[in-house]
Amino acid sequence: MKITTALRSAIAQDLIDAMANGSTNPNPVLEIYDGSMPGSMGGAISDTLLATLTLTAAVGTESGGVITFDAITDDSSADDSGDAGWCRVLDREGDEAAYFTISDASGNGEIKFNSTAITAGTPVAVSSLTVTVGGA
Repeated sequence: MKITTALRSAIAQDLIDAMANGSTNPNPVLEIYDGSMPGSMGGAISDTLLATLTLTAAVGTESGGVITFDAITDDSSADDSGDAGWCRVLDREGDEAAYFTISDASGNGEIKFNSTAITAGTPVAVSSLTVTVGGA
């Protein structure tokens, strides 16, 4: 699929707006799970929550269909051990806004980590994060 840059930009901005939605909590969060991303959103999550990182209230910026996330606050102590397989963003109301696949640096995940291995009790950090809307 190929779409125009203007349309990619509009979709990316809509996604940022969805992730930043709400006012109940000061910030949206990025939850990292083991396993494979569910086929649809909104159902019960059976995978293990490995870590939760905090996004800024505004989440990030968009340029040419690329979302560049603002600085992401580390999880100082991972909840559980396992291999990160996917993550979801919960908006400021605690509602699901997006799911992303995760892979190591050589894989095909939408979000790439140096290593997908997470160990309970250790810090989990994302030094930078960009997501490109399809068609680029």
